[in-house]
Amino acid sequence: MARDYKYKAFISYSHSDEKWAAWLHKALETYKLPKHIVGAETQFGPVPERIAPIFRDREELSTATSLGDVLTEALDESACQIVICSPRAAASHWTNEEILTFKRLGRSDRIFSLIVDGEPGASGDPATADQECFPAALRYEIGADGELTDQRSEPIAADARKGKDNKHNAKLKLIAGMLGVGFDELRQREQQRKQHRMLALTAAAVLGMTITSGLAVTAYLARLEAEEQHQIAETEAETARQTTQFMVGLFEVSDPSEALGNTITAREILDKGAERIDEELTDQPEIQATLMDTMGTVYRSLGLYDAAIPLVAKSVERRRSIFGNEHLAVAQSLNHLGQVQALKAEYDAAEENLRDALAVRRDLLGGEAPEVADTLTELANVMTQKGEYAAAEPLIRESLEIRRAVFGESHPEVADSLEELGLNLFDQGDFESSIALLREAVAMRRETQGDLHPALAEAINNLAFVVADAGTLEEAESLWREALAMMRRLYGDEHPEIAAALSNVAYVLHVQEDYESAAPMYDETIAMQRKLLGEKHPTVGVLMSNLAYLQYANGHHDEAMVLARESLSIKREAFGDAHPEIADGLYTIGLWTMDSGDYGTAEAMLRESLAMNIELLGREHRSSADSMALLANCLIASGGYEEALSLAVEARDIYVAALPEDHWRTAVAIGAEGAALAGQGKYVQAEPLLLRSHSVLSQDPSAQARYVNNATRRLASLYSQWGKPKRAAEYLAIAKE
Repeated sequence: MARDYKYKAFISYSHSDEKWAAWLHKALETYKLPKHIVGAETQFGPVPERIAPIFRDREELSTATSLGDVLTEALDESACQIVICSPRAAASHWTNEEILTFKRLGRSDRIFSLIVDGEPGASGDPATADQECFPAALRYEIGADGELTDQRSEPIAADARKGKDNKHNAKLKLIAGMLGVGFDELRQREQQRKQHRMLALTAAAVLGMTITSGLAVTAYLARLEAEEQHQIAETEAETARQTTQFMVGLFEVSDPSEALGNTITAREILDKGAERIDEELTDQPEIQATLMDTMGTVYRSLGLYDAAIPLVAKSVERRRSIFGNEHLAVAQSLNHLGQVQALKAEYDAAEENLRDALAVRRDLLGGEAPEVADTLTELANVMTQKGEYAAAEPLIRESLEIRRAVFGESHPEVADSLEELGLNLFDQGDFESSIALLREAVAMRRETQGDLHPALAEAINNLAFVVADAGTLEEAESLWREALAMMRRLYGDEHPEIAAALSNVAYVLHVQEDYESAAPMYDETIAMQRKLLGEKHPTVGVLMSNLAYLQYANGHHDEAMVLARESLSIKREAFGDAHPEIADGLYTIGLWTMDSGDYGTAEAMLRESLAMNIELLGREHRSSADSMALLANCLIASGGYEEALSLAVEARDIYVAALPEDHWRTAVAIGAEGAALAGQGKYVQAEPLLLRSHSVLSQDPSAQARYVNNATRRLASLYSQWGKPKRAAEYLAIAKE
């Protein structure tokens, strides 16, 4: 008989991997096993409903007086051990000791690994030994004397690293191993259609005792189905009627004096409606859930994400309580919840909810339903926001295959997937394939939707964006002006889409340094969005940031800084204190503070920006690399060459993995690396790096002038310090030009 352990698992990890341990602890304890396998007998006993409790020493030992005794007892009381593997864990004495202790209990086969960083087996080569992720106690078998032998072991590992299992599948692999069930079993869900069929078969079997005619049984089942469909139709009609009645009622103002001002805003109406849902519809949970979902999406469109998330989350909860987990209404709310969480930069939660929605839609609709393609696209967007472009690509390609199978080779939905794939390949640095796909999407839109359609304008916008980044600014301007003209014909003079199109044209004029034409366009689009979306909408904050950059480039530094700080304030109100847009705002203000010579203040802001990007997006994300590169430049200016060199090298490696070798961002990082070496007096090593950086930046039309000038001055400085005045004068002359 299997032993009844106090803990389902003991998590061993390095303190540096605390974030991973916290995620895994919560993910395991909140995971609910599929009903169809709960109670099934395995080699480790019956499958439980939940995997709890889990022992995580940093939480569990807050009141411990004897660390050794408590740990040993907890290990003995744990059914298995999970080791979070990284170079930090491999170097951790205590992590190694915990593994040894568990092995000495005779449970080596109950140790599971989660790789989060580094490389398995890297210790076999002295050149890569520092990248080893498995502690020694995992890599070697234990002998009869309780000590490690020289016999290699093969750790059982799930891999959460980028491009491997991903966090969700890694979690499932760990759970499958812990419980002794198949990995695929955890991905299965009870299908509602199968349940309905089983109920119908049961009814037919009972009826068969008195009705012997097969025709009679068929007729009876047909009547049951017709009655069921009629009931469903009546329920849906009633839900629609009452939903409409409720929404209309929100606009019936009995006492205008209740409004906060002379007019009643959409926000006031929505807030009052949100209060009423809970109070008035407690006896009609289906309608209540529908309204919560609907109003949550309205809040989302207004940029009120903090108000949207709890409403849509309640909708998920209500619909689950009514229908169970396996229902299309639940999947719809999960999909909406994932969308708004992604906007709020709650990427892990968004990914989990979208994956749940995807699983339900696959089970109930099949693998080739348009709704499945929609959720795949939303999920790919989340992976893109996390910087996991390679992981997003197969999701987009699957969505494209589904849409082609359903709609044919030429259809607006197919064009949508072509656009998504084109933008994804652009993110991965494949400009040629990206532009080809986006041109195909534009042509398909024209063929299927005509020459005047909002989706065509959006497709043209996407193509222009990539063309602009590739450096073909004249074509980009022409495309964006075409899209703007189309938007004006479709929407008139004032509309959020008009404002967005104006912003695009202003941007390309800005990049071409036509500040006189770009500035009034920015002003117009900001005024329009303020009127249409409200003073504090996050879109207004983003536009103000664009205008701030233009004003700074035009020499109006004080005005630019005021705009940048106001933009950051708006973003904080919309997104909270931790969001990529906040990190971007800190980056901008830090950059301009550097220009003023206040390196101490700039350094603090850039460190905050970097920490936020790492926390939200991961250390290997391009935005993290941007913050690293700028912080490196700040440290170089203040003499912190050693740390600057480390940051510049890391940023360069991230760029090289994600972008073409000759991309201007990579050149910026290489230039910082060279400048840090020059600051340490290592001129021979610095020279080729600075020359390469200058060559790329000076030939790339999309590289900002500040980076080109900086690269030129650094070469002049290098040769001056190195005692080569002629070369220094050559680059000084270029810099003055």
